[in-house]
Amino acid sequence: MQNFTLKQLRYVEAAGRLGSIASAACELSISQSSITAAIEALEVGLGYDLFIRTPSKGIRPTPQGTQSLVLIRRFLQQARNFQTEIQSVAGTARGTLRIACYVTAAPSFLPIILRSVTERFPGLSITVLEGSLSAIVDFVNEGEADLAFTYDIFKDAKHRFYPLFSPPPFAIVSNDDPIANAGKTSLAELSERPLVMLDLPGARDYYNDMFQRAGLDPEIAHTTRSSEILRALVAGGFGVAMLNIRPLDYREAESGYRIVPILDGAPATPFGIAIGNTTGVPKMIRAFIENCLELSRDGAFDHLVVS
Repeated sequence: MQNFTLKQLRYVEAAGRLGSIASAACELSISQSSITAAIEALEVGLGYDLFIRTPSKGIRPTPQGTQSLVLIRRFLQQARNFQTEIQSVAGTARGTLRIACYVTAAPSFLPIILRSVTERFPGLSITVLEGSLSAIVDFVNEGEADLAFTYDIFKDAKHRFYPLFSPPPFAIVSNDDPIANAGKTSLAELSERPLVMLDLPGARDYYNDMFQRAGLDPEIAHTTRSSEILRALVAGGFGVAMLNIRPLDYREAESGYRIVPILDGAPATPFGIAIGNTTGVPKMIRAFIENCLELSRDGAFDHLVVS
């Protein structure tokens, strides 16, 4: 079997991940012919097809291609780890760190972390991947991300988890709702109002389970995959909603809605960092995690918790 270059493997991985030679070429800023040549060279060397080509529909991996892509991503991850380790020999964390973040939580806590990391490790570059609670686990397991910011209960069983803060669920109500003046609420009180549900994998079941355990069946009036739209619907008087992490831009007198604790809601769920590779963690990743834990110890995330 012939030898393959890292460049060829990166081209093939991008094509498989994106399901399109054109999209891979665009992401990597190279020609489509270079992607095609890399795929063909790998297929010839391996002796089997990696992808099924469908005109106007892109490409999809064959069964052998699916298994090969897992191995390619694992190898590319090891190559990235080697690169960052050797760049950090002088003692300073350097390289590119790919972090996956739960999409509704990222705007609240990520600026705090990125500001600190940028000041402390100027040689560190960050790539952010956003997704649902299930998607970011896949990012880590498939080697697309080095670590993920998620809730403890949604991490993969084989992941190591570093808790940063523990936010219980809270209610969001419009300013003219009596709950806003009361400053607190209950699941029973919320179930009497139309509910605006965050319709993301994992999140919807989490909030539905809270009501079901209490023997309640609220009316779901609206659903959205955006926490920003969710808050806008509440501010517009279309219902009440629930989240766990306080928005970074929340101002009680200016936001058009009010955040109040739920007295009988679910227990606080630890939110933090999940990593898949628990052995031989590169210095860059160790430094990043320790910086996040230091921020946690200093109370940098305390204002994101509604108690």
